[in-house]
Amino acid sequence: MTTDDIDDSSAPLIEHLAELRNRILYSLGAFTAAFLVAWYFWKPVFNLLSAPLCNVLAERGQQCQLVLIKMQEGFFVSMKIGLWGGFALAFPVIAYQMWRFVAPGLYRSEKRAFLPFLLASPLMFALGGAVAYLVILPWAFDFFLSYQDSFKAAMEEGGPLAAAPAGVVFQGSMESYLSLTMSFVLAFGLCFQMPVLLSLMGRAGLISSRGLKATRKYAIIGILVVAATVTPPDVMSQLILFIVIYPLYEVSIFLIARFERDREARMRAEGTWVDIDDLDEEEAPEAGPGQASGKA
Repeated sequence: MTTDDIDDSSAPLIEHLAELRNRILYSLGAFTAAFLVAWYFWKPVFNLLSAPLCNVLAERGQQCQLVLIKMQEGFFVSMKIGLWGGFALAFPVIAYQMWRFVAPGLYRSEKRAFLPFLLASPLMFALGGAVAYLVILPWAFDFFLSYQDSFKAAMEEGGPLAAAPAGVVFQGSMESYLSLTMSFVLAFGLCFQMPVLLSLMGRAGLISSRGLKATRKYAIIGILVVAATVTPPDVMSQLILFIVIYPLYEVSIFLIARFERDREARMRAEGTWVDIDDLDEEEAPEAGPGQASGKA
């Protein structure tokens, strides 16, 4: 190993703590400024978030109207938009500060391997949020509002609800609608991080494509549990998230298998490749982690 392989990071502990403090202060400053901007423009942001619902209601010939159930509801909605929007706007600065703190302790080869995943993480989160906003939310709202039509049909046919004084019409709470929408966006954004996380672990040699293939059934159960945790408490929302997220697990297997093939080709060219399947039972445990590898 040469001195060029790693950056100079021999600063004492106090200097590292001071550096961490400065990075945290920069991040908090960026978040505070972004929060104020997002809070100031909370009304246009809420109009944008309510567009999927309003479009579905317009197709049904209904007026898009959300109500304030509690006196303080409007204030809490504006604060939530400020917090979520502030974090989204400040995330590039926060991620950059984290990178500046961690980077001096990484080998240059580790930096080159880690940087693409750092850049892919916000892009995948934005992609997940866009899928939720543009595809999943309109479909989900149309499905949920279809039950409103079922009640109307029952009244028109003279069913058990025929004596009801008025039809069933959706009038949602402003705060509950925001919570539902942000839950979908956040859940999809976080779950779209799975290929990034698994690929990074595979690149580091912590997991393998063979291991992921062998644990598919456990992955299915795990994704269902996560879907039940991060989505609203209804089966349809959980199934929607599962149907979208599980293919990402298969994409992760494909990416890790590709990393393994590239690593095998490089190590074979260097003459350091040893296949565990070709070793005797007594020799296999003695092979180092950098020499032994399974077939992808």
